[in-house]
Amino acid sequence: MTSDSRKNTDAGPLGFASHDHGACVTDALHAADTRCADEGLRFTPVRRKVLEILLQEHRALGAYAILDGLRDSGFGSQPPVAYRALDFLVQHGFAHKIERLNAFIACTQPSHTHAPVFMICRLCDTVAETQSAPGRGALSDAARATGFQIERTVVEAEGVCPSCADKPAP
Repeated sequence: MTSDSRKNTDAGPLGFASHDHGACVTDALHAADTRCADEGLRFTPVRRKVLEILLQEHRALGAYAILDGLRDSGFGSQPPVAYRALDFLVQHGFAHKIERLNAFIACTQPSHTHAPVFMICRLCDTVAETQSAPGRGALSDAARATGFQIERTVVEAEGVCPSCADKPAP
């Protein structure tokens, strides 16, 4: 991944930012190839294609939309194929499940462990990923007070993205 094509992820959410999308997809696939090779993970053609499908759009996709993309690419359309690939991608941090939408999105920061925050546009379903500081805030304070150790947090916020907010009301 080059810092130039993915630099928007450090400054703010990529899903709402302008960027070189072709380089974004190419860099992310290259980074996944490299990481899988370095860690001995099996990055099968189906897993790679599912990640590519997710990277093509900065919005969450349901399993059946992913299945359509797999079928169109000649990989068949059996649900277990897509779900196994999605499980692998989520388990290894290449993708996230957006619970609110029961859908999946490619991770914008797969090279390191982080606590993602997802901003979901209720009008166009665009999803932007940014980071939170898991060690700070009311949730962390409450966990510390009860002796609970947070291992993973996912925050999903629903609202209106800048593109939809700029559109005139009907």
